[in-house]
Amino acid sequence: MKFLPAILVTLLMDRGSRGNLWMLLRFCTLLLAMMVLYTVLFHILMVWEGQDHSWISGMYWVVTTMTTLGFGDITFKSDIGRIYSIIVMFSGVFMLLVMLPFTFIEFLYAPWMKAQSNARAPREVSPHLRGHVIIVNHGPVAETLIEQLTGQQVPYVLIVPELPDALRMHDLGLSVLHGMVDDPHTYRNAGAERAALLATLGSELVNTNIAFTVREISEKVPIFATARSDTAEEVLRRAGETQVLRLGRMLGMGMARRTHGGDNLAHVVGSFGDLLVAEAAVHRTPLVGKTLRGARLREHLGVAIACVWERGKMQTAGPDTRIEEHTILVVIATRAQLDAWDETFCIYNANPDPVLVIGSGRVGRSAIRHLTTRRIAYRVIDTQPQRALDPAYMIEGDATDRAVLERAGIMQAPTVLITTHDDDTNIFLTILCRALRPDMQIISRVTRDRNVNTVDRAGADCVLSYASLGANAISNHLRHTNVLMLTEGLSLIRVKIPPELVGRTLKDSNVRAQTGCLVVAIDTPTGTQALPPPDQPLPADGDLLLVGDEDAENRFLVRYRPTERHTGAWKRTES
Repeated sequence: MKFLPAILVTLLMDRGSRGNLWMLLRFCTLLLAMMVLYTVLFHILMVWEGQDHSWISGMYWVVTTMTTLGFGDITFKSDIGRIYSIIVMFSGVFMLLVMLPFTFIEFLYAPWMKAQSNARAPREVSPHLRGHVIIVNHGPVAETLIEQLTGQQVPYVLIVPELPDALRMHDLGLSVLHGMVDDPHTYRNAGAERAALLATLGSELVNTNIAFTVREISEKVPIFATARSDTAEEVLRRAGETQVLRLGRMLGMGMARRTHGGDNLAHVVGSFGDLLVAEAAVHRTPLVGKTLRGARLREHLGVAIACVWERGKMQTAGPDTRIEEHTILVVIATRAQLDAWDETFCIYNANPDPVLVIGSGRVGRSAIRHLTTRRIAYRVIDTQPQRALDPAYMIEGDATDRAVLERAGIMQAPTVLITTHDDDTNIFLTILCRALRPDMQIISRVTRDRNVNTVDRAGADCVLSYASLGANAISNHLRHTNVLMLTEGLSLIRVKIPPELVGRTLKDSNVRAQTGCLVVAIDTPTGTQALPPPDQPLPADGDLLLVGDEDAENRFLVRYRPTERHTGAWKRTES
């Protein structure tokens, strides 16, 4: 019964349902007129036979005859009367036993059941809901974002314009809201003015419309939108977007950054103050096979290792973390220390042959631009040569053809970047490239997270997910951090030096082992000291600058309970 008002409103507001009700009313009117006519003819024939009955009796005879009940208490004596009875009986069978049920089911029952089903799709959220995330356009990024929000216990609502899709997703347990994406009432019903964030993940044209629409409801809610081009990004910002996500460009840059490309130089990806954040490959260096403690990088070069990338997944780094052949180290250092790193490791893994890029779409072109910035030679394989940034480096053909790969130089290339948007193709190419070159570095992308493990098992050294990239960029904003690359990212945390640590050295306090946070600087009234020595006592009048993920930050706060803290963010390097 609680759905009855919503069902009636849905039934009466739908134009098709109103038409069905009008058809049913016309049929009932026709049936009533037929019964009245039969009653009049009944009286005429009865008078002709010399019988006298009331009008109520006449209607009673018509109803019992048309419904084939035929009690037999009122009958005709003449043949004409009996023929009339047969006509009334057959017309009653057709109208009441055939047409009436069909008409009732078609024009009333079926629309009623449809309206009852449609009423299950929510059209507004609770007025008490606050701090939720509104998602527009269900796709790979939205799927991953919903999984992350569910794990973080952050409420969300997914706006779905098509009713069948809304009902299907609602039955799957998703928190959906049925409404048109260009209707201001949809966002009022979704509580946009109370939301923590709105993510619109469709095309640039739709995203622009949504931004203007939402800004009618709220000027403050952050709006994240996806875009493909510089022009679209500018238009979206003018439309009111808070953050425009160029996922194709970001994914291509991430793939290019993770290629050693014939060198083991440290490549800067971000900074805070005088400290730089760099990623460095260790392929074929003496570091392979050692633990971080055994490598003694802090003692020899002064650098600190914040975390490591293993096959595209970020992992916390501790003294016992083992450095593998395809490990990527995330290094915290000054410019001079990075120069010393490059001087030490540039002699290893020298390969002048070009990196092979399969696909010259948005991701491929972004990777090529970043490789060019790093002065790494490349070649591109694509079936559409008109998409090439430089035709001189384009190999036209299908990369699934072994002859094309060999013509492009796969037998000599240090790295292959597989950038196509089709996950099935990327799995095939990963297996093929690994079969041809067991020793080369293979970096592949996937669109959906569920295919990451598949590509990893196929032989890729690093797998980057388009869906995770977008989802992490949004979910990290909710945690007040910026995405470093693809996973949870890192935060810079400034805390007042806890009394428990005053006068103790970093080595004695063992902050890294106990919490997972790396002390990268000490800020005092006299200045900031980057990467302080492990045997230096901590002063009483200063702040610690820590680097760690969300779990490490929470462990530090629980362990030491500092009186003052705030989080800062990496400044990401785009070039």
